[in-house]
Amino acid sequence: MSTDPLPDALLGPAEIRELAAALNVRPTKQRGQNFVIDANTVRRIVRTADVRPDDVVVEVGPGLGSLTLALLEVADRVTAVEIDDTLAGALPATVAARMPTRADRFALVHSDAMQVTELPGPAPTALVANLPYNVAVPVLLHMLEHFPSIERTLVMVQAEVADRLAAAPGSKVYGVPSVKANWYAEVKRAGSIGRTVFWPAPNVDSGLVALTRRAEPLKTTADRREVFAVVDAAFAQRRKTLRAALAGWAGSAAAAEAALVAAGVSPQARGESLTVEEFARIAENKVGVEGAGQDAQAPKAPAVRSYDTPHEESGR
Repeated sequence: MSTDPLPDALLGPAEIRELAAALNVRPTKQRGQNFVIDANTVRRIVRTADVRPDDVVVEVGPGLGSLTLALLEVADRVTAVEIDDTLAGALPATVAARMPTRADRFALVHSDAMQVTELPGPAPTALVANLPYNVAVPVLLHMLEHFPSIERTLVMVQAEVADRLAAAPGSKVYGVPSVKANWYAEVKRAGSIGRTVFWPAPNVDSGLVALTRRAEPLKTTADRREVFAVVDAAFAQRRKTLRAALAGWAGSAAAAEAALVAAGVSPQARGESLTVEEFARIAENKVGVEGAGQDAQAPKAPAVRSYDTPHEESGR
């Protein structure tokens, strides 16, 4: 299979606007739509994502297809998940017209990504996406949860959210997204993207985040929901000590303190200082604190709940 670049296949500013006009599409803030109009940028994203010729890539929010076409230049297969009726209807034709020799390697899933739990064809090995910024973190966590075959991820998100996702314990921006992403993967910042490569240009800066799936899951007897319940409780009241912040989760401040001590964590610590492994140890010790013989479970938090994103800049 040839992976030679197809110089005329990708979409530039003129092609993007022509497609949008033909479809009567106007990018909406409600769905966080900002279309990448620079071919060099999408090729840079594909290189940074380390997309390989044998990869099966899933893309969320492909829009008019800028990144989709760049992914098809390199990957074995690309499956795009698009919620917008008009964009979902048009994308297969765009792929067929601009990259006919690769069209059979493309699949379109017309759905809300948060509702997708299976994909057609081979299991995805990589996730590469320009995520709608108003739902970026929940979509990312949903995909990592439901598609464990995804080994490598590169997403473009709001720069502030990128910093939060990649933050280490002790950082001022370390929070719920940082811990939950780290449950699944090693996370790092992978670059910045200027505003001028989008149409329309967003009011926020953009950043790339790379995630590499953990070779082995965290060694813990607590499950993901139990650990995430502790994380949500710890950061819901950031200024409080963990003894106080986890009182509701544990049933009382005394029970929270007992769980923390058993986990080897200071009751006077705060959530922003803990690693995901420490949160897991706290979750493990809740049942023991409540006593033997009780069928105790950590409160079942939603799979994706709070994600610590500033409201005033969360939309795109």
